[in-house]
Amino acid sequence: MAETTRFAPSPSGYLHLGHAYSALFTARAAAANGGRFLLRIDDIDVERARAEFEAAIFDDLAWLGLSWEQPLRRQSDCAADYALALQRLRERGVTYPCFCTRKEIAAEIARAGAAPHGPNESVYPGTCRGLSAAARDARIAAGEAYALRLDMERALAEAERENGGPLTWHDRGRGRQRCDPRPQGDVVMTRKDVAASYHLAVVVDDAAQDITLVTRGADLFEASHVHRLLQHLLALPVPDYHHHRLLTDENGKRLAKRHDALSIRALREAGHTLEEVIAMTEQPQSS
Repeated sequence: MAETTRFAPSPSGYLHLGHAYSALFTARAAAANGGRFLLRIDDIDVERARAEFEAAIFDDLAWLGLSWEQPLRRQSDCAADYALALQRLRERGVTYPCFCTRKEIAAEIARAGAAPHGPNESVYPGTCRGLSAAARDARIAAGEAYALRLDMERALAEAERENGGPLTWHDRGRGRQRCDPRPQGDVVMTRKDVAASYHLAVVVDDAAQDITLVTRGADLFEASHVHRLLQHLLALPVPDYHHHRLLTDENGKRLAKRHDALSIRALREAGHTLEEVIAMTEQPQSS
């Protein structure tokens, strides 16, 4: 079957070797059977997105020998799509407003003595989940800022009831997976300064672009459990997944955009050839 894949970088910095590996991996997965390689610009966080970084993405990918279909999709153009998805989740009764600040969430976790969960951030302790409808309405009417969170337990229970059992999804490296997003907690769907969270936006985008194979780093493996649940709640198609290895620095840490010396732009300016850069992505690395 011909695959439709996508590479979806954020224009908040220059692409590094890890991005090069991911883009090449994704393009090769599509080319293996005459499929489609798409590019998406994940600029939902407009405060961090920069036009110069977007231009650099195009330049670096072209230098790597990659081409993609037009028109490409930009998340900043898709607020209406995300709003429809949010409305569907509200109608299902699986979201609730959270009025906590990041500082308040961190303080509550510390008071509870809970260890952080997940690869990147602590799990929200559910502070606002038990607020009454009247209390929520009053705080919203008073103009308090809030995020919209997914009530994970309720959402998963409803999905499994409708499905007649556990949801599953398929990772091509690890096989069939039982969907269990509960360790991620009540993840954010939207907040006042962003039209949609990563979780919601990526699910809506992948469906809109008819993606059949999602390729991305192993650090996002757990997030795929959340995405499978959202696909069910929103009645969206379920692609296959392949979570590839991560490229790391000399200390074994995952490459990030702060690794300026390993950016594709810096390597090019230092005189490295395309063949040399590709060879760097193929060196044995930690997963």
